[in-house]
Amino acid sequence: MRFKNSKRSHNGFTLLEVVIVVTILSILTAAVIPLVRNTVKRERESDLRLALRQLRQAIDAYKRFSETNVASIPIEWRTQSGYPKDLKLLVDGFIPANVIGTNSAKVRFLRRMPVDPMTGKAEWGLRSYKEAPDSTNWSGEDVFDVYSKSSDRALNGTVYKDW
Repeated sequence: MRFKNSKRSHNGFTLLEVVIVVTILSILTAAVIPLVRNTVKRERESDLRLALRQLRQAIDAYKRFSETNVASIPIEWRTQSGYPKDLKLLVDGFIPANVIGTNSAKVRFLRRMPVDPMTGKAEWGLRSYKEAPDSTNWSGEDVFDVYSKSSDRALNGTVYKDW
């Protein structure tokens, strides 16, 4: 009877090696998950800042237009403050009234309504010119400012609707 070579060849991993690798991978995964969450949240916050900036710039552009071209704004859209009656007007636009020599081109201030990345909807909180800066009840008179309807907290601890 012949004895086989006492040296064994290793064709796989031992249980200890597998446990060590799984432990290391789980520690690395636990460290990476919060980083990924913060990165996603930071991107959404950046998108919110951009959307708010676009809306506020469009409102300001409408205000400047209304101050210099009062007669060209249709009567049903005019307000005492010079701000738009609602955000829909900024996207839909209007054909200037009482302007001679135009080709009936609409005046628009936004291409599309930005989506609030925190709520996932194109719905924004509105404030009128006469309302307090922190008001959440819109009087419907005009649109002076916009804010997010999300009550979640940002990475810096502030509430999104206060931006």
